[in-house]
Amino acid sequence: MASERITLTIPGGRELSLSSPNRVLYPDVGITKHELAEYVLAVAEPFLRANGHRPVSLERFPDTVDGDSFFSKNPPKGTPDYVDAVMCTYNSGRRHPQVVLNEAAAIAWAVQMNTVVFHPWASLADDTDNPVELRIDLDPQPGTDFADAAAVAPALRDVLREAGLEAWLKTSGNRGIHVFCPIEPTHEFLDVRHAVIAAGRELERRLPEKVTTNWWKEERGERVFIDFNQANRDRTMAGAYSPRALPGATVATPIGWDELEAGVDPTAFTVRTVPQRLADIGDPWEGLQDSPGRIDTLLEWWQRDLDTGLGELPFPPEFPKMPGEPPRVQPSRAKKD
Repeated sequence: MASERITLTIPGGRELSLSSPNRVLYPDVGITKHELAEYVLAVAEPFLRANGHRPVSLERFPDTVDGDSFFSKNPPKGTPDYVDAVMCTYNSGRRHPQVVLNEAAAIAWAVQMNTVVFHPWASLADDTDNPVELRIDLDPQPGTDFADAAAVAPALRDVLREAGLEAWLKTSGNRGIHVFCPIEPTHEFLDVRHAVIAAGRELERRLPEKVTTNWWKEERGERVFIDFNQANRDRTMAGAYSPRALPGATVATPIGWDELEAGVDPTAFTVRTVPQRLADIGDPWEGLQDSPGRIDTLLEWWQRDLDTGLGELPFPPEFPKMPGEPPRVQPSRAKKD
């Protein structure tokens, strides 16, 4: 028996055949594959503004978000010609094509391929080596939550402004906050990672009881971890307006600083609520790339810290080393011991 299919009409005139439209992806709230496809089409414009024209990894769920998933980077066999690709070099030095989403139909195709979470790179397809964003992940540790991340975000904004950068916010779709700064693509990923570490260390000096850059989990305590390794090449986080694979179908959602101050509930931003939010208030990130800054000051801070004895911080152990990178360690001392 042939599987159930429907045809979606995509803005711009394309049509997409969607298989198993009534398959439930989110059992707790009953969201189907069809509903998810309609969601990505509803948010396509701001989604593409934030995530388009760059390499993206697709996190695909053959069953439900409670089940197994896998990451898809290469365009699979049969990918339509309106789904673009770019050759990328990875930390291992290997190269292969990676999916690039440049139109609404391409996002809907990704959903047809059972994609739930979209993980865009920080660089664009025309220059994959040099990021256009500095990304800082404020990651609450056990004993802390979103409110703790929200409490330290304004201090991080102050640090970044002192370095000549303007910070933009989005919820992670879970408990954390992602802080993005648009930057000129003048430095490669390792430099940008060092800039993130410099900003994190400066914030840690100002709020030592509230934030930490300790890679060892046992040493973080009940603080917000500044996850500097999210700035690595091919290390990605859920993109703006990407659904998360969580029971409530939350979405990683751009917010304004005034909203953060007023108090926002990240669980309120879902596949079912974000389209109306966009209709009501627009996209808080619409002008994010209008005035990119530079990371020169942060790199000066990085060098200052090196000169005073603070060295490199650990890299994720699963990444093969690039030439010239220092030795790495595991994220848990207990695991290493």
